[in-house]
Amino acid sequence: MSQFLPMGFFDQALPVVMRQQGFSLETIGLVYLLGLPWMIKFLWSPWIDRYSLSHRGHYRSWIILTQSLLVCVIATIAFIDLQQNLKLGLIALALVSFLAATQDIATDALAVRLLSPQQRGFGNGIQNAGNYLGAILGGGVLLIFINQLGWTRSLLALSISLALPILPIFLYQEQAKFKPNNSKIGFTTFFRFCRRPGNRNWLLVVSLLTFSPSMAAGMFRPLLVDIDLSLQDIGLLSGVVGYSSGMVGALLGGALISNFGHVRSLVYFSIVQAISISGFIIPAVGIVNLPILYAVSSISNFSSGMSATALFTLMMDRSELSTAGSDYTLQTAIRTTVALIASAVSGFMAAKLGFSAFFGGCIVSAFVCIVASARLLNLKTS
Repeated sequence: MSQFLPMGFFDQALPVVMRQQGFSLETIGLVYLLGLPWMIKFLWSPWIDRYSLSHRGHYRSWIILTQSLLVCVIATIAFIDLQQNLKLGLIALALVSFLAATQDIATDALAVRLLSPQQRGFGNGIQNAGNYLGAILGGGVLLIFINQLGWTRSLLALSISLALPILPIFLYQEQAKFKPNNSKIGFTTFFRFCRRPGNRNWLLVVSLLTFSPSMAAGMFRPLLVDIDLSLQDIGLLSGVVGYSSGMVGALLGGALISNFGHVRSLVYFSIVQAISISGFIIPAVGIVNLPILYAVSSISNFSSGMSATALFTLMMDRSELSTAGSDYTLQTAIRTTVALIASAVSGFMAAKLGFSAFFGGCIVSAFVCIVASARLLNLKTS
C-alpha cells in the first residue's frame, strides 16, 4: 500500500494537476516517461538479490532504506512549483520513481518466497488490492487534498503518510529460508530466464496484454479535465470510487483463479478488461452524467484489478526462488516498459484522432492482442 502512495500521485494526480495548469496533452503523455526506472529496474535487481544491508532481514533492509528516502524526497517536492521549476520537479519525481521501483524489487521477491503456488492466486489478489488502496490515497484522495489545501500541504501530508508504515516494517521479522547462490546472481540471470521453455513467448504475452489497456487509461483522466470536471470530482471518480472497484476486482480475481486455473483466468479476465474500454467512449462523445461516469470508471478498474492479479500470479509461477527478485522484476519491467510507452504515445494519438476514434482503436487492438496471447499460451492444453 505504502509503495503505491507515491505512484498513485505520479500516475493519477499529477496528469490532472498539469492539465489544469495548462500543460498540453503531448507534454502530459511524455511525463509518463519519468517512470523509466520501472522500465529498467531489472538492471539492478540482481544486486538486490545478492546484497543485504542488514543481518536482520535481506529484503526487509532494502524496504526500510527506500521507504525512508521516499519520505524525504516527497517532502522536498512539496516546496517545488512545477510551473516555475518544471525541470527540478521532474528530476525529483524521477528520483521518486527510482526509489519506488527499487523497493518493488524487494517486496516482490519477498512475496515470491512467502507464497506457495496454491496461495499465489489469492495472495496476489491481496497484494494487488493493497496497490489499489495506495493508489486511492496517493491519487484520488490526494487530488481532493490539493483542491482543498493546495500543493505544499498536500504533498507534506503524503510524506507523513509514507513515514507511518516504516514502524511495522521495523517490527517485521523476515525469515531467511536459504541464502541465495551469489555465483548465479548477475546479468546472466536474465539470459537463463529467457532460455527456460516458454518464457520468451510469455514475455510477448505480457507485452500484448498490457499495451492497449495502458493506452486507453493514459488518456481517460485528461479527458475528464477536458469535459470540465473539477479536481474533486475527478479525484472521487477516478481515484477513490474507481480504485475501490479495482480492489474488489483484485480480491475477486484472486479468489476465482483457483477455479479457472492460472492461464485461463488471465485470458478470461483480459477479455472483460477489453470490453470495459468501450465505456471510455461515453464521455468522449459528450455524455457527462456523473452516475454514468462513475459506472464507467468502476467497471474499468474492476476488470483491470482482475486481469492484473492473474498476470502477477503467472509471473510468480515463472520465477525461481533462488533468483526471485531478478526473475519477477524482469517480467514486471517488461510490463511497465510497454505501459509507459503506450501512455507516452497515447497523447499524440488522441490529439490526432480525437478521443472517440482513439478509444475505439484501443478496443480493437485489445481483442487482437488477446487472441494472439491465447495462441501463444496454447490455451487448449493449459
